[in-house]
Amino acid sequence: MNIAELSPAELKAKQAEGKVVLLDVREPYEHARYHLTDLLIPLAELPLRIEELAAYRKQIIVVYCEHGVRSLYAAQLLLNAGFTEVYSLRGGIVAAL
Repeated sequence: MNIAELSPAELKAKQAEGKVVLLDVREPYEHARYHLTDLLIPLAELPLRIEELAAYRKQIIVVYCEHGVRSLYAAQLLLNAGFTEVYSLRGGIVAAL
């Protein structure tokens, strides 16, 4: 899997450049503890709910999870579905806090 990753500092720089969509692929109980965005689609549900992200197809999407593993798989799913600029947050939300 060769997915582009962003460090938390690189994410902040991308956000400063323009519109970035953050997608949390953790479970609802994880999201409830702390999150970077309200956009939550758990990894297990993503293949069935990917069209919910159609409005973001032309935007930069940064996927995150707890430690950066699930987000790699989610990013690959999005790329396979035709999304063009997708990144995984290296180290996940733990690195970003």
